[in-house]
Amino acid sequence: MLHAVPLVRRSALAASFLATLTTSAASLSAQDVSSNVQYPVDPMAVPRPVIHATRVEGPIVIDGILDDAGWAEAKPDNRTWIQTIPDQGMPASQNTILRIVYDDQNLYVSAVLFDEDTKTLSIPGLEQDFDTPNSDIFGVAIDTYLDRQNGFLWAVNPAGALWDAQAFNDQRDMSPAWEGVVDVATSINDSTWVVEMELPFSTMRFNPVIGDQVWGINFSRRIRRRNEDAIWAPIPLQYRVYKFSLAGTLEGLQDLPSGRNLWIKPYTLGDQITGARYPSPERHADVGIDAKWGLTPRMTLDLTVNTDFSQVEVDQEQVNLSRFSLFFPERRDFFLENEGTFGFQDTAIRNYRTGGSPRNFRLFNSRRIGLSSTREPLPIAGGARLTGRIGDRFEVGLLDMQTRSLNGLSDGSDYSAENFAVARAKGTFGNATIGGMFINRQGQDGSERSAYNRSYGIDANVQLAPNVLMSGYWARTDDSSPVGSDANTGMFQTAWRNPFWNMSALFKHVGDGFSPETGFIDRTAVRRYFTTVGIHPQVNRFGIREINPYIDLDVYTDLDNAIETRGVEAGAVVSLLAGGQISASVRDRHERLFETTTIGGVTIKPGTYEWVEPSIRLTTRGDLPIFFSGQVQSGDFYDGSRTSYSADITFRPNEHLSLEVGGQRNDLILSGLDFSADIYRARLRYALNTKAFFLAFVQYNGATEELISNARINLIHSPLSDLFLVYTERRSLAVGTSERLLERGVTLKVTKLLAF
Repeated sequence: MLHAVPLVRRSALAASFLATLTTSAASLSAQDVSSNVQYPVDPMAVPRPVIHATRVEGPIVIDGILDDAGWAEAKPDNRTWIQTIPDQGMPASQNTILRIVYDDQNLYVSAVLFDEDTKTLSIPGLEQDFDTPNSDIFGVAIDTYLDRQNGFLWAVNPAGALWDAQAFNDQRDMSPAWEGVVDVATSINDSTWVVEMELPFSTMRFNPVIGDQVWGINFSRRIRRRNEDAIWAPIPLQYRVYKFSLAGTLEGLQDLPSGRNLWIKPYTLGDQITGARYPSPERHADVGIDAKWGLTPRMTLDLTVNTDFSQVEVDQEQVNLSRFSLFFPERRDFFLENEGTFGFQDTAIRNYRTGGSPRNFRLFNSRRIGLSSTREPLPIAGGARLTGRIGDRFEVGLLDMQTRSLNGLSDGSDYSAENFAVARAKGTFGNATIGGMFINRQGQDGSERSAYNRSYGIDANVQLAPNVLMSGYWARTDDSSPVGSDANTGMFQTAWRNPFWNMSALFKHVGDGFSPETGFIDRTAVRRYFTTVGIHPQVNRFGIREINPYIDLDVYTDLDNAIETRGVEAGAVVSLLAGGQISASVRDRHERLFETTTIGGVTIKPGTYEWVEPSIRLTTRGDLPIFFSGQVQSGDFYDGSRTSYSADITFRPNEHLSLEVGGQRNDLILSGLDFSADIYRARLRYALNTKAFFLAFVQYNGATEELISNARINLIHSPLSDLFLVYTERRSLAVGTSERLLERGVTLKVTKLLAF
């Protein structure tokens, strides 16, 4: 449950308490001067801080006012926080005072965040999992097993909105879909804003056998108008707060309860679907259930029966102007929770500041379960997932899902019932993580030997030094209908990153018969060679915070080492002190087509093609009422040319309302044909408070000439319990189409969490 108490002047009692804290902060400043601390400090050389939790007996009321007797018993932590940006190693511009207490059921965290101008706090939204990059936030990261690898994350904005997630593999993976029962309240005063959090022990997994608990912990703070990030346990700017190997420690937790840790979440729904794809209206009612059971303090069993995802927002349409399949991210909560456990994929080959993780390979892609190739839902009868730890070294995950058959999809295809089984294990040995994975997709069409596809492999990540990472994997597929002779893939990568330099190199082999049908791979029968070099000098003058020039070399060959694709890209990203970015790049492309290929619906003849792609991108600061992001790219393209424009404009007058309008236009000439490929979209968000939301999303896909609309009302009527009213529509705008309305659906869904 969330309590938001924003923009309210508090009682005389609270003011008196804050005055005491102000005195403490002033005392802290004097102590810093007397201690002769030399700034900037080296984040890696600073001892890891320790904070103490105090057991209290009296009640802690979560209302954003720290007037409960228990808070007076806690020892305040008022050490100086250290910036990561804009001035790494320098003290934070504003003081923060922490207190941690606990009782038999909950851990309580409070923070008093001093700010001389609370009227300019940035609050981008009230919804769950709000826009954290453009918000003032207070963040908490907790590693309950002290394995320095995995943990839980929470961030709160001044209006009491909550963002939460799970983090895995020492910052390399993160799942924002995770949700736990958490109570949060905030208040805003003249010179401070206050956070009060209640974190139930049943929400977090730990080992209660240990009498005296020691957890990893870190705190973060973002002051958006200053574009400033500060950390309690200092870390270099290339890392984030969930870099658990650099976290501080939480001490003082004693004799914590194990609890039954049983959650049951049933749902009921009713829906109606009409349209050209449904000759007669379809109505039905349904029920289902999800359950979560902490079998042991380290093992969690998730069960789902008659699973439904009708409340999930529709996919964002994409323009595909390549020869290869597009990756669509998973959006369904059941599969997103603990997804880091099942991660077997390419890792980031560029620093997060100038590039994201490549999406051209995942051994396990949960979107293959319960979704057709055209992204239509398939019925899921049920499934189970077991995740957790064995001892201090090993992490395991087991998943089994059963789908039902479905005939007569919109593309005319039929789908047989299938079973999907996944087994994952990872072990941590010092600075190395080694794992294995097995996946089986088994068709159940009643034949003597139904079609199957199996994938298995091993992967490893090794931290050779604080700034040196090596990673690699090998995987193989086994198919009832093999498509090639070489069913293997393998990758090796090494990367070196520090606050200034970023370098990495990668080699990958993908055989012609490698076919992970429960995974994702964009191209097979290739070898890939990739290297990048970049620098990140901190300027902090002339309105510039950081400049990130880089150069990439990316080469694909066939299995006989003949070049298929070569790309050389040089560019730079300029991050501004006020927020926002300007980037520019030039990419030299070489493509060799061995056979006739269709791109954007146009046939391209075999041959060798070379062209240059310049582009420029501008992003304004995101905490303003109106902000903009846009990109222009123009140049040759295969045997013709392409000019691409994309833009997104967001209007956000307050924390309740936001309107986003954007799109992408591509003007192309290919094989002598002049055409365009466009996508336009608009999204309206309205939050009445932290429990009531409205979302409307409209998209137009020029390639399919379809208009897709989705509207959703979400009411959180109790912790992790929702009411959803969802409207979805798909219309054809193609000339000459007699049936405009292809599909229209209305769904009412109610869920209720029962905790034991």
